[in-house]
Amino acid sequence: MSDLPRKAVTRTVKLAALPLGIAGRATWGLGKRIGGKSAEIVAREIQQRTAEQLFRTLGELKGGAMKLGQALSVFESALPEEFAGPYRAALTKLQEAAPPLPAQTVHQVLAERLGDDWRDRFEEFEDKPAAAASIGQVHRAVWHDGRQVAVKVQYPGAGEALVSDLRQLSRFAGLLGPLVPGMELKPLIQEMRDRVVEELDYELEAEAQRTHADAFEGDPDVVVPDVVYQGDQVLVTEWLDGTPLSEVIADGTQEERDRAGQLLARFLFTGPARTGLLHADPHPGNFRLLTGPDGRMRLGVLDFGTVDRLPGGWPKAIGTSLRMTLEDDAEGMYGHLSTEGFVKESIELDPQAVLDYLKPIIEPIEAEEFTFTRSWLRGQASRIADPRSPAHQLGRQINLPPAYLLIHRVTLSTIGVLCQLGATVRLRGELEEWLPGFVPPE
Repeated sequence: MSDLPRKAVTRTVKLAALPLGIAGRATWGLGKRIGGKSAEIVAREIQQRTAEQLFRTLGELKGGAMKLGQALSVFESALPEEFAGPYRAALTKLQEAAPPLPAQTVHQVLAERLGDDWRDRFEEFEDKPAAAASIGQVHRAVWHDGRQVAVKVQYPGAGEALVSDLRQLSRFAGLLGPLVPGMELKPLIQEMRDRVVEELDYELEAEAQRTHADAFEGDPDVVVPDVVYQGDQVLVTEWLDGTPLSEVIADGTQEERDRAGQLLARFLFTGPARTGLLHADPHPGNFRLLTGPDGRMRLGVLDFGTVDRLPGGWPKAIGTSLRMTLEDDAEGMYGHLSTEGFVKESIELDPQAVLDYLKPIIEPIEAEEFTFTRSWLRGQASRIADPRSPAHQLGRQINLPPAYLLIHRVTLSTIGVLCQLGATVRLRGELEEWLPGFVPPE
């Protein structure tokens, strides 16, 4: 492969093969069972083959296909355990790496964007990528002034592939349901489509990263590498060492997991207050756990290609709603949600039923600290996703105003990562300090 597969028909056929492949394997499984194999063994084989196809297709296509895969990877904790094993291994691969582009293609892009003398800008440049993601890959290098840097190169044809993929995936969303039981894919894909232009604009990304680097300079808990150079389809930033969060999830000590979880929650709630921006791509590939000479662990944050602009920090309406729910103020909470547009004027709901729907979801902030687990998230997902559940029926009647769509996804994604970590986090303390409206007015 010398480039992103750019022909729409080629990418469409590959994406269409995902749901068709599931149907074919189901037929194959039926034959196996008729031939005498147990249903449990056959089901395991089908899930394994489906997971392998999922990673191979989404990873190879990159673009919107891989971006969807990365977004889904943080929700594997919510999958029923019988699905989670094979999908966990396949989806989490997408958090750190994908099949890379060959060096010749990378050199061509750098020559086009930086000039034929592009090598003069670097003392060293590693052809083997350090990471390969959805619309670009990162190479380690040494800048001409001796600084260790990360060189992010956008894939040729990334824009076209991103738009095409998300259009096709939206059409297939219903058919892709079996890949992620209990998840609504169409709203997620639509929200990604709305962010396409930002995702491809390295000037906007550089601006967001500089803003964060300035705001968190010298911070004892969070590290953001500064921007060294920004050009069209090329972004050079300071190199950041550390352990990828995906490795902490796989092999970290409980101390590392808890610390990473606490810092992730802190960054989620402090970022908008300090920068007016919300980092909106919280999958483990974008975070590092760093340990300084003093032994203090800090969170390194990468990739600011997708942000939500919150000039006033977190909306006060969120903090107020959470506080009223904690106080069991059903009438006040319902009135507030209605005013903010979470309940449409044409719909009338029972305030106590809405409170009962929300209470289990906010369990992590009722206590001083909470241990996020896959089993807890699975319980929440099954309660809301089961069509027979009252929670499911009520949830479908609650409206999510457009201004809150990205905030909602980022919050859910962060909870997904916390559950992958199995971290014990003092979440309530972060909200009390950083979330407007959460602390009762004096």
